Order: sequence, then C-alpha cells, then structure tokens
Amino acid sequence: MDDPGSDPFRSGFVSLVGRPNVGKSTLLNRILGRKVAIVSDKPQTTRHRIQGVLNRPDAQVVFVDTPGIHKPRTALGERLNVAAQSTIGDVDIVALMLDATQPLGRGDRWVAERVPADAVVVVNKIDIAQPAEVLEQLRSAAELDLAEYFPVSARTGAGVDELVDHLVGRLPPGPRYFPDDMVTDVPEAFWVAELVREQLLAVARDELPHSIATRVTEWEWPRIRCEILVERESQKGIVIGHRGSVLKQVGTAVRSQLPEGAFLELHVKVDKDWQRRPAALDRLGL
Repeated sequence: MDDPGSDPFRSGFVSLVGRPNVGKSTLLNRILGRKVAIVSDKPQTTRHRIQGVLNRPDAQVVFVDTPGIHKPRTALGERLNVAAQSTIGDVDIVALMLDATQPLGRGDRWVAERVPADAVVVVNKIDIAQPAEVLEQLRSAAELDLAEYFPVSARTGAGVDELVDHLVGRLPPGPRYFPDDMVTDVPEAFWVAELVREQLLAVARDELPHSIATRVTEWEWPRIRCEILVERESQKGIVIGHRGSVLKQVGTAVRSQLPEGAFLELHVKVDKDWQRRPAALDRLGL
C-alpha cells in the first residue's frame, strides 16, 4: 500500500517501434541490464513481439520490442509489419526510434504518421553520429510534431537513464503486471532458438539472413535439439560450413551463453521458400 505522502507506484507498457536496424533490441537490452533480445546488423533480426520487464522500486515498465517496419516482399515481411503495428494502439506510450546516422527518410515518416501525437522520439546511435548529424536529425524529428525528443546511445547507455525516467513519469499509477523477479516473457526454448539464429546471422552471407529460421524441437535437459531451416539446398552447405565448421562455431558460441552442462544438437533442414508460405509461418509461430 502506498504511503499517502509518497508518489504512487506507476506501471504500464511502452512499445519500441521504428524502421529495421534503428537499435530497438539493443536499447531494450541496455534498459534491462541484460540480454533478452538478440541483436545483429542485419535488418529484420527481430521477428517476434518480445516483452522485457523493468522493475524499479517506484515502477514496473513493460517494454515491447517489435519487428522493424519495412516494405514487405514476402508473407513473412507482411506478418512482421502487422506484429509491429498492432502494438501501437495497445500500449501506454509509443517510443518511435530513429537512427542519428541516417537522414529522416520516407520510411521513418510513414511510421511516424501511424504513432499517436504523444509518442516519444528516440534518436539513437549518437555515439557514432557526428554532432551535426544528431542536430540535423533532431531538427527533422521536430517537424514530426510529436511529444518529446531524446538523443541516446543504446550501445553506450548515454541518455538512456533520462529517457527511462521520463517514460516512468508519464505512466499512470498501477499495479505490477508481472512478478518483480521477471525480466522477460520469452520461454527458454524460444530463447535458445533465437541465440542460434543470432550466431548464424553473425556468420551468414548477405543472401542468407532472411532465409534462416530456427526452432527447438526437443528439450530434455541437458539435451537440446535445435532445427535450422533454410529455403534452398544450396544454402544448407553454407550454414553447415566446410566439415561442419560453421555449425561448430555457432554451437560453441551459443553454449557459452547457456547454463553449464547444456548439450546442444544443431540440425539443418531445407523447407523450400518457407518465408513465402503462410502454412510454414504458422508452424514457426510467425
């Protein structure tokens, strides 16, 4: 029960939206102080709506990380856009993220037209942008006529505390929606599959990222079997690598992020044009 003289406990939901590669997942991980979303320099890395829970003595903020909104070329792309846009009306605050190193483009403006007028603009990557680029991006962002503007670096943490304090101050008084020891709603099996995909994105050639899907098909701790789907037979060899070198590299990197004793089996399977087939997307939960 709140002390009558104290500020009320605040809680609510904040959605991170924007174009691909603006740093939404990196910002989420930075705010929570741990990794709950995979990151990559490849566009459309995030494919699912992921919730991360920030627990403070005065507030609980549930951040919703969304896929980057883009011009879709496949059934998968269309579903990712729907997943991202569906969060805009379901939350207390929308945070529109922009890249300080890139001029404000038509895609950014298209997303901005779909967020509420009280949305917060987060200009990310100020650590690698030139000061003049940051100022120009803030000037351009001001033309969007949204509520507040915060320059931040999700990578270094610069400006992030100020952003979070502002978001907390805007949330309504409310209860904890999740236990105070919960940081994410991501199931363990999903997380392992995402870690495998993250490592594959790090070593995959340019044409491969969108063609890779991962899912855990067996979980009998400490044994975990993860299936890697590709769209064409020619991609299978790339993912396996010479004498299994790529799979070995991926497996080693993922195991280093799992509890000691985990035994990870990786299997590569061809599922022709899966990202263009609704039935295949349904099976993958996309």
